[in-house]
Amino acid sequence: MSSAWQVRFSNSRQQPYFFNSETRESIWEPPAGMTDAQIRELPGADLLVNGPPKVRASHLLIKHAGSRRPASWKNDNITLPLPDALAQLKAFEAELRAAPDLPERFAVLAGEHSDCSSHVRGGDLGRFTRGQMQKPFEDAAFALQPGEMSGPVETDSGVHLILRLE
Repeated sequence: MSSAWQVRFSNSRQQPYFFNSETRESIWEPPAGMTDAQIRELPGADLLVNGPPKVRASHLLIKHAGSRRPASWKNDNITLPLPDALAQLKAFEAELRAAPDLPERFAVLAGEHSDCSSHVRGGDLGRFTRGQMQKPFEDAAFALQPGEMSGPVETDSGVHLILRLE
């Protein structure tokens, strides 16, 4: 069997598939004649068991007047200009970077100040894969190591600080 086979993940179908890098062939079922042991040795074979890579993150969201939905649990009509939202977020960032207990302090600040409904969980969004969040948020979350916090990240929802938990 050709060693050109590998396992990849389809974001549109949310399932793994087999790809031959020499022939550019993509198939959903294992290549004919390949044993289970050979399949387990393929690059990306962990996707068959574990699915796509996931991260777990918390965030603190500050919405502004230009957010796609300028309303939250705290305020039905957010009129805060983007520069002011960013200034608030940067103040939270400075406080958090100085905190000796970053995860705990992040959860408290997100619980009190985040414009997202996840504030009830200290900003915890749970685990997610690529393609489930807005692209700038996703890129920032996946670039962080567990325990790391992003700088300000701007999306259509507003401006975020992201803390990668796992």
